[in-house]
Amino acid sequence: MSSPSAPRSAPGGAARAWRDALVAVVAGFVAMTAVAAAGLACAGATGLPDGAFPRVLAAVVVMAAGGSVEVTGGAGFLAEADASLSVLPLSVSLAGALTAGSLFLRPLHNRAVARPRELLLAHVVPLVVLWLLALTGAALLARQSFGVGGDSPIADLGELLGSSPTAGFRAALPATLFFGLLWILGLLLVALLISRRAPLPAGLVRFHAAVRPAAFATVVLLLAYVVVGVGVGLVVAATQGHADRTFAVILLGLPNLAWPALTLGLGGAWEGRVEGPFGLPMPQVADEVLRGPGLSRVDVASLAQRDSRAWWLVVVAAVLLLGAGFLAAVRSPAGVRAWQHALHLGVALALAVLTVCLLAGVQARLGLSLLGLGDVGGLGGKVELTPVLWRNVGLALLWGALAGFLGALLARPVHRRGLVGAPAETVSR
Repeated sequence: MSSPSAPRSAPGGAARAWRDALVAVVAGFVAMTAVAAAGLACAGATGLPDGAFPRVLAAVVVMAAGGSVEVTGGAGFLAEADASLSVLPLSVSLAGALTAGSLFLRPLHNRAVARPRELLLAHVVPLVVLWLLALTGAALLARQSFGVGGDSPIADLGELLGSSPTAGFRAALPATLFFGLLWILGLLLVALLISRRAPLPAGLVRFHAAVRPAAFATVVLLLAYVVVGVGVGLVVAATQGHADRTFAVILLGLPNLAWPALTLGLGGAWEGRVEGPFGLPMPQVADEVLRGPGLSRVDVASLAQRDSRAWWLVVVAAVLLLGAGFLAAVRSPAGVRAWQHALHLGVALALAVLTVCLLAGVQARLGLSLLGLGDVGGLGGKVELTPVLWRNVGLALLWGALAGFLGALLARPVHRRGLVGAPAETVSR
């Protein structure tokens, strides 16, 4: 009788693996496209000229999958564009990650142990290859140029001298494929880390008790913040008007607000500035802080100076993090000690906050110089928001350790089996 960890030898096994990968990729891109389309529609992008909506939609999907989109523009010798955009629409990313990740794990649930080569070649490689092919197609579609009209000086001079100013965007294919590869590999790694039923290579099974419960609890914590953010957004849409803009933020960038709010509740900080007519889709109090002279620091204290309700960020963080500590403890083997829970959750939360800091930052600049004489008034702007990395990650490590320790104490009365999430044949021994 063959071993459970033996490679598949049944006819059609390879075809079945590619079919499963194709389903996961198609479903992931459909989910991202649907969420992005709804968000752009709420933002009013359906009225873009020249039928640009599908190309803008493709650009958002490319960015959501980790790709790179460059802003372009100019008007010949009349004007030059100094534009850049670095932002990840995390609501769209999350939709694709949840869909593709769950479908990636589904064929693996009937296995306890897998050989590394089998796991890689039979499941990871097909999905990664198809994902990059789909991302290439989206990147090729994500390019568009618009004419700059209106009463701007560039438009007036362009009309006079016969040089039409343009602005647009295009996906940078090499960078898109590189960062898209990192994105999908990171997603598959997280999926394997949080799943209790996905197989692991035999040499890694002994680490499941230290990694999987804490990883799962941390992901649940991040999703809980998104759920809370949805609730707050619905209340704002119902009570303060501009429901279309609120739904656009929910559908395009809610985790961009919710996950930094977690870091602020832990005592972390972000730095940035907002200049010009543009801004970030964030609460007004945060926008006011960022519009101060020079580089401004956003933390609970600076927000509370303008609105004392900002202290609720600390309360929400403490409650949800304690729940994460309890969840990690009840999913762990009964023999794991409290200090080990503290270590596991502290490291998991620190890594999660590091990831949030790398993903949720925003850098955008638009500058149009007229005949080399500097920015044209009213057409330039800068938006920047970056994390204070050492502070955010360090405090996450401390908070995670405290929550893991307290969660272990709270979970002591709860009945737990000796080896939670271990392979079935190991538990039965």
